[in-house]
Amino acid sequence: MALQRNFQLMRELDQRTEDKKAEIDSLAAEYIESVKNMLPEERVEHLKKIQSAYSKCKEYSDDKVQLAMQTYEMVDKHIRRLDADLARFEADLKDKLEGSDFENPGSRSLKKGRSQKDKRGSRGRGRRTSEEDTPKKKKLKGGSEFADTILSVHPSDVLDMPVDPNEPTYCLCHQVSYGEMIGCDNQDCPIEWFHFACVDLTTKPKGKWFCPRCVQERKKKK
Repeated sequence: MALQRNFQLMRELDQRTEDKKAEIDSLAAEYIESVKNMLPEERVEHLKKIQSAYSKCKEYSDDKVQLAMQTYEMVDKHIRRLDADLARFEADLKDKLEGSDFENPGSRSLKKGRSQKDKRGSRGRGRRTSEEDTPKKKKLKGGSEFADTILSVHPSDVLDMPVDPNEPTYCLCHQVSYGEMIGCDNQDCPIEWFHFACVDLTTKPKGKWFCPRCVQERKKKK
């Protein structure tokens, strides 16, 4: 697995760095002890060895930083994929709940109580809507009680989680990804992803969609 390989490489880089630090300590102690008896050329040579060891340490550290960033991106990609799966799962549960209205009249009162929340749109983090990850409409097997239990946990609760300061921001509001999001169909769009609420959407529009910024740019070109 790529993640496991990256972690293994970072451990190896850590060990190499520690070995170099021990070598630097040894060279420095040797220099301090013998500096009075060294010729100028020997001093320069010894200092070059210490500088070379420091350069190696920096090189290992830079490599580790690059690996850490790559690993972060890989984990973030997997999280977004899971978020998309959760979005599909929730949509399927909603379909099941709506379908059960015809069989279980008691569930209508639950839907009525949730209607105000649904109008505001779900606010779970990291869910985006695009052509390839639009939730498919289908029914699931199982009782409505299970669906009611899952849906009672509103996605807005996810916002209480601490936000990673390194997490990328999107939309006109420059916030992290949350709730349902839509991608601008302009390939050169600098923002790319937008929250439904920020662009006055409640459902994904049919066909291509362009963000307000790109719409203005297209009008200027005309």
